[in-house]
Amino acid sequence: MNQSFYKYALTFRGGKKSDGKAVFAEAMFYDLTFPKQSKDFEEISRYIEELAHSDISATIFDEMWLLYETNIAFQS
Repeated sequence: MNQSFYKYALTFRGGKKSDGKAVFAEAMFYDLTFPKQSKDFEEISRYIEELAHSDISATIFDEMWLLYETNIAFQS
């Protein structure tokens, strides 16, 4: 299964408010224009840099993307 970044990131929802990944996931969930089907780093990164809410941090995205890639590689 090759899930979108959005679906992967949702697994971090519900964490502590001090956890940057949980804050990111929560804000992403409520962002109705987030590219939910995308698996493309450039597309998501550009969206975050240009359009996303400040709780959707580019730094946290980079950390989560590395985890996402590892997860995808493990599933293959």
